[in-house]
Order: sequence, then C-alpha cells, then structure tokens
Amino acid sequence: MEGPSSRLPGTPGGPSWLGGRRDSSSGGEAEADPARDTKTHFRVCRFIMETGVKLGMRSVPVATACVLYHRFFEHVSMRAYEPYLVAMSCLYLAGKVEEQHIRARDIINVSHRYFNSGCTPLECDKEFWDLRDSVVQCELLILRQLNFHVSFEHPHKYVLHYLLSVKSLVNRHAWSRTPVAETSWALLRDCYHGDMCIRHTPQHIAIATLYLALNSYGVELPVGEKEWWQVLCEDATKADIDAVISDLLQLYDMDAKCI
Repeated sequence: MEGPSSRLPGTPGGPSWLGGRRDSSSGGEAEADPARDTKTHFRVCRFIMETGVKLGMRSVPVATACVLYHRFFEHVSMRAYEPYLVAMSCLYLAGKVEEQHIRARDIINVSHRYFNSGCTPLECDKEFWDLRDSVVQCELLILRQLNFHVSFEHPHKYVLHYLLSVKSLVNRHAWSRTPVAETSWALLRDCYHGDMCIRHTPQHIAIATLYLALNSYGVELPVGEKEWWQVLCEDATKADIDAVISDLLQLYDMDAKCI
C-alpha cells in the first residue's frame, strides 16, 4: 500500500506547523536509518501520550493509539507518511475502538497547541478542513493497512491482577511504604514508547514491569517451590522477563538522547 498512489491527497507532509516537526534528515527519499527512525517513533509516541492526557483519554485508549501507530509503521516506510499526522489519526481511531470518542477538531486543536504553545486554536479555514480531511483519510488508510484488526489485548488487566496477587503476599505496612503499584503502572506506560509493546506478549510485559518494580524497591516475596512470577504466569521464563526489561532500559536510554 506504500507509494505515491497511497499518500494522503493534498497533504503528503501535513500542514507547515506539523511537517516542520519531522527530523530534518528524515524527509523526502532519504535512505532508511533505523536509529533515527527509532528516535522519531519515540518522540511521536510521547506526543501521543501527552496529547491523549490533554484530551482526557483513559490509559487503554492511549495504549491502543500507540499500538496502532507501531503496527502501521511495521508495514510502511516513515518516508512515505508524516508520523505526527498518522499519530493524530491513531488517537482518533483509538477513541472509537475503545469507545471513548474524541472529536477530530479537539485532536487537531490540542496537537496545534502542542507544537505552538500559547497560540489560539486554529480557525475553521481551509487549512483546518484540509487537515481534518487528512486525519480522516489517514484513519481509513490505517484500517486498510491493518486489515481492520484494530482491537488489541493490553497488559493492563494482567498488571492489575498480578498486583492484587502479590499484595496479598507482602506485609501491608511494607507494601504501603513502597510505591510498587505506581511504579509498575509507570513502567507499563513507558513500554509503549517503542515497538516492544507489540513484540512481547501482554502477560510477559505485565510480569516484567512488576518484577522490575519489586526489585527496584527491594521487596522480597515468600519463597516456594516455584518463583512467584512462574505461579502468576506459567509460560514466562526468566529469559522472557530479562528481554522485556532490556528493551525497556533501552527506551530509557533513548529518552535521555531525545531530551
């Protein structure tokens, strides 16, 4: 589906305030650079999360928007489509998928404010309507590219279940003194900055974020015949957990480079 015929009509690079946010070396027909692309995807996912918060979206719809974005660019080149325009369409589509409908106008205005702090909302002029049409057309493009498979299983429900199970094994005073739950949720959210959220199973991501949170605060669980994480997730191995944590630490390294 890639190529000139599948570009968004009239706005291949998005409006000037949007297109200007692309890395200067990533436009046109530049050769693929995995490191640069990874950094761009990280920045765009941060945009999705911050915009989602400003739109009042719940955590699962925002996570769905990130997965839609990563799935889309799993199949197409970043040089064919404006990443931030795709991100806006992913937010729009995710709201529908997760039954938290967000108006396209609100997404456009919040995105405009994101890139132009202090500016007034866009007027309903030709630029606004052209951008709105591009968001809607890009939504259809994403649906076609993903063969309408836009409903995903997220780790959130597993994190909640695992937290409740682990909490029952820990002294309640020790649990209240350490922000294990808050840290687990924060780590889970950070997983969506990269494509690790689509490369690992939801259960493995959930168990790894909890494992890292517990280890970070030195919280020890009772020792039994099996490790606690094997009891909660039978198919998880230590290698699976280490792989998730390794990918997450690479994202934190990316965060430092993107400041």
